[in-house]
Amino acid sequence: MRGMDKKLKILTYGCQMNVADSERMAGLLNQIGYTLTDDTDAADLILINTCCVRATAEDKVFGQIGRFKTLKRQKPSLILGVAGCMAQKEGENLIKRAPHVDFVLGTGQSSEVARVVESLELERKHFVDVSNVSGDIPSEVFPLRGGQVSTFIPIMYGCNNFCTYCIVPYVRGRERSRKPEEIFAEVNQAVAEGFKEITLLGQNVNSYSGGMTFAELLTGVDKIAGVERLRFMTSHPKDLSDELIAAIAGGKNICEHIHLPVQYGSDKILKRMNRVYTVDKYLKLVEKIRAAIPDVSLTTDLIVGFPGETDEDFQETLEFLRAVKFDAAFTFIYSRRSGTPAAIFPAQIDDETKHRRLDELMKVQNAISLEKNLAMVGSTVEVLVEGASKTDEKIFTGRTRSNKLILFEHGDEHAGDLVNVKITQAQTWLLKGDII
Repeated sequence: MRGMDKKLKILTYGCQMNVADSERMAGLLNQIGYTLTDDTDAADLILINTCCVRATAEDKVFGQIGRFKTLKRQKPSLILGVAGCMAQKEGENLIKRAPHVDFVLGTGQSSEVARVVESLELERKHFVDVSNVSGDIPSEVFPLRGGQVSTFIPIMYGCNNFCTYCIVPYVRGRERSRKPEEIFAEVNQAVAEGFKEITLLGQNVNSYSGGMTFAELLTGVDKIAGVERLRFMTSHPKDLSDELIAAIAGGKNICEHIHLPVQYGSDKILKRMNRVYTVDKYLKLVEKIRAAIPDVSLTTDLIVGFPGETDEDFQETLEFLRAVKFDAAFTFIYSRRSGTPAAIFPAQIDDETKHRRLDELMKVQNAISLEKNLAMVGSTVEVLVEGASKTDEKIFTGRTRSNKLILFEHGDEHAGDLVNVKITQAQTWLLKGDII
């Protein structure tokens, strides 16, 4: 296959970090002759970049791997690889369960993808490497980025927190931070490619320790010419410093949006989760943020059905939601992950109770989100145009600095433009308006 026009199909599951990892692997494979395709049947290489945070993510991947068995039989030259968190977790078991998979690369070995594929082009045999979960971060990266307007730039990998429900520290390893000069260089590279919005990524982004504080790094990126919107995720409440709050408040292009996962609204459950803060500390942090950044949009993650959760704990969480009034919340049912402490906790919650509580939680949060959006009707907001709606080419979409999704009738705008939109309608998850 050397010298041929080779086609690569990547399927990415999970978080924004996985999206960034896929773009990096695509860049490495592009250097050995692979170009991206959406046509699975035309692909010479299919790479599945996986997630294992929840059981549903793993089930989807196994289902996808099974569907490719027939394609592999029809096209013996096809190379099928699995990378990412689930690959790190399962290792050799993936090959045993699905022998038609050619290679498995863990999270610390993604930079080796081109070398592995080149060796498989010469000699077809199974290859598995999940040996280095905390692998070195490549100093030079050449991502093949998707999208037109926004892009993700990892600044650190791994996590040191070991929340009792979370598999991430085991499959992503301990925290490693990139050097500031490498991050600045990649931001400049992305700007040169035409990207207007940069999101700095990390499993625990505000514990960055690459030679300066995260606040200093954020301020440095904010000064780079061509960066028109700057975001970051995901933050841990224990590491959101006064310095960082001041940096956001005083920034030029740093967006007034903070995603601050709380996970639960009861001290008892927070302690069992090993979140190392209390409800009161979180509430005081929210007060401090809103005092410094009055127009801030706050979003969060919430888990229901954690082992030991009682009706009283759940009611405390609902009251907590009503007190904070998040703009939006990503809500999840607790997923039992083997290898984590919570998987063997007593008092596991039954599925019926989990789903009932999730429905009630979403009902409360959806009402708050709608209330927040209704308050914006009549106001004028700056919107970064993303492009045409998937369902109607006459309607364009974009986002405010506070990360609200806006729909508006298309005029002569283009993706990447900054426009002013007057909000005329509000729904739970989006706003509609008219270009001014």
